[in-house]
Amino acid sequence: METIYRKNIIAIYGMSFFHMFMLIVPVLVPMFQSFGLTLTEIFYIQAVYAGTIVVLEAPSGYLADVLGRRTVLIAGSVLNGLGCLWLNVADSFWTLLVFEITLGMASSLLSGADLAMLYDTDQALNQNDDGNPRAIANLGVSKSVAEGTAALLGGWLAMSSFEWLIAVQSVAAWLSFLFALRLKEPPATVLNSAGNTRPSWQELSNHVLKGDRILKLVFLALPLYTLGTVLAAWLIQPLWQSLSLSYGWFGILWCGQSLLVAMGSRFGYQIEARHGPAMALSLIGILPILGALGAALIDGMGAAVVSFTLFFNRGLYQVILVNALNRRVPSRIRATINSLNSLLFRLGFMVTGPIIGFVAQSEGIQLAMTMLAGYSVLVLVMVTLPLISAVNALRRQAVPDSQADSSRDAV
Repeated sequence: METIYRKNIIAIYGMSFFHMFMLIVPVLVPMFQSFGLTLTEIFYIQAVYAGTIVVLEAPSGYLADVLGRRTVLIAGSVLNGLGCLWLNVADSFWTLLVFEITLGMASSLLSGADLAMLYDTDQALNQNDDGNPRAIANLGVSKSVAEGTAALLGGWLAMSSFEWLIAVQSVAAWLSFLFALRLKEPPATVLNSAGNTRPSWQELSNHVLKGDRILKLVFLALPLYTLGTVLAAWLIQPLWQSLSLSYGWFGILWCGQSLLVAMGSRFGYQIEARHGPAMALSLIGILPILGALGAALIDGMGAAVVSFTLFFNRGLYQVILVNALNRRVPSRIRATINSLNSLLFRLGFMVTGPIIGFVAQSEGIQLAMTMLAGYSVLVLVMVTLPLISAVNALRRQAVPDSQADSSRDAV
């Protein structure tokens, strides 16, 4: 049985790798523009993508908790493959809208369920509920390496033609489905599907709204920082276009960003363990301000280079905040909690994405980046600093030494 679950972890990493192996991402803005879309329309389409996930995110997470992670992950992988196939015939605003809606449906099924299955599998192997930041880090590294590798290949293919790029993408997308078929349902999910421990909305409310203060603040911080990073990512490609860079350089720079995400994921839990959660959270709060402000104020390639701090920060919070969230909720509602968290981010993008796109097109990338820097300051003051205060208060509590050590090591 242990061998089966160890293979499960490999299958999860493989499935996530090829889900994130998106060759089109580093040149998505110029590719959509070649179909006649403006920057505002591109942000609008992405808002529809986010809206699709908003509609399906919570139900898909609930289904993963009730029906099983494997079923939902296989369905999501199939939709991801079909969406990339459709891209071969998409050539206008409306056909690209169908592409984004299909991928939104796939992402709503895959997000949350993959992380919940990883936690359940790790608990089946190690027989504990404390969470494993190393497993989360490895998942983040897998996704980032996939993005980086795809960026290099995608940039090279785009220099030939977008048609070749799309054709290769439509084949690569199905590799995620092959890994999803190899997954085995962890025991915690089997109990859920038996009908005895199905998650209730009252239980979800008790954890998210009435739980401990750290859990509530982490539940807010994670989608807020994700929103800032994704908005910045959509501004990076127009910034590169303004520097007259070739598509090959697009791939190289996107690969560099992905490697920095991987580094943040790989070393995030070590930073937290060695220097304490307060220091780790401080970095998460400060780095996006420096990255966005630097991209707004510095000219030329310097703006592209300093913006890389945003992506190193993405790796940090994907390990530190994700682990803090998941180890504080029971397995039977874990997929639903992760989906609700993603839903908040998507709602935020639906509102802010078109606004940022309009500002970037009409007033310039620098002003849009300045707005993101101001947004990051607000998140730091209103969410991150209270979270640091709550973590420090927990450390000061009179608890047994073993618990005190744990509170020092992790959020």
